[in-house]
Amino acid sequence: MIRLLTRALPALLLALTAVLAVAQDASFTRTEDVIYGRKFGVALTLDVFQPTATNNGCAVIYMVSGGWFSSHDNVRPAGYKAFLDRGYTVFAVVHGSQPKFTILEVTQDIHRAIRFIRSNAAKWKVDPDKFGITGGSAGGHLSLTMGTQGGPGKADAKDPIDRASSTVQAVACFFPPTDFLNYGTPGEDAVGVGTLKNFKAAFGPRSDTEEGRKALGREISPIYFITAKTAPSLIIHGDADKLVPYQQAESFVAKAKEAGATARLINRPGKVHGWPEMGADQLLFADWFDQHLRGLKP
Repeated sequence: MIRLLTRALPALLLALTAVLAVAQDASFTRTEDVIYGRKFGVALTLDVFQPTATNNGCAVIYMVSGGWFSSHDNVRPAGYKAFLDRGYTVFAVVHGSQPKFTILEVTQDIHRAIRFIRSNAAKWKVDPDKFGITGGSAGGHLSLTMGTQGGPGKADAKDPIDRASSTVQAVACFFPPTDFLNYGTPGEDAVGVGTLKNFKAAFGPRSDTEEGRKALGREISPIYFITAKTAPSLIIHGDADKLVPYQQAESFVAKAKEAGATARLINRPGKVHGWPEMGADQLLFADWFDQHLRGLKP
């Protein structure tokens, strides 16, 4: 046991140093556990990170989601550095998690979060018409869902927040599922079965039958909602990914371009579902947002 602790000590010290560095970082302020909605007696929260030096007036909405599971413990300030350094205000959104909530229910949380942020844009000193969204895997899926399906709220909603729009102006994400009905190959069903059988709870009881999966697969796949008005979308994906096939990004980008929308795919040859250099790749996301939110030349 002592030998194991001795071997682990350098890594633990390094991790602690990184955590302390972030905690003492004066380049941003953090407001935790802002309640953006409630359901079934549970508060839905987000954390707000505001740069202290330069605020460029644009928002980056970060999907804290992996496997459609979300937790405040996974809000990691170090992961937002690329955006904060450019002056973006980052909103780290925690949503209702599977297995309690399904993808369709999670999606409604994200609509609500964006409407909340937009309704409070003046408070956070961001332009309500300059919202970018980002995430990886399930977080990438949710990002593209908003990029394709964000829209106006209900004009007659009792809650004024629900009257606001959930649209975003740009998307940048890692390895997102985009078409659960053609998952890797034409006709491959991944609606809680096959490659994604371990995530069945996220798809809910409708995934119990073939008929239910076909209908649900179309409802939750961003690729079926692409139009010329789809938000400009950047995807970075490894072509050796076994969990989310590279084909998912290829198909989405090809269809977006065909529809007249702006889309770009960056291949990471030989990379699987995540890689050590992802932090550096977020600089490319920041570049994308600079171009499509701030109007800067690439």
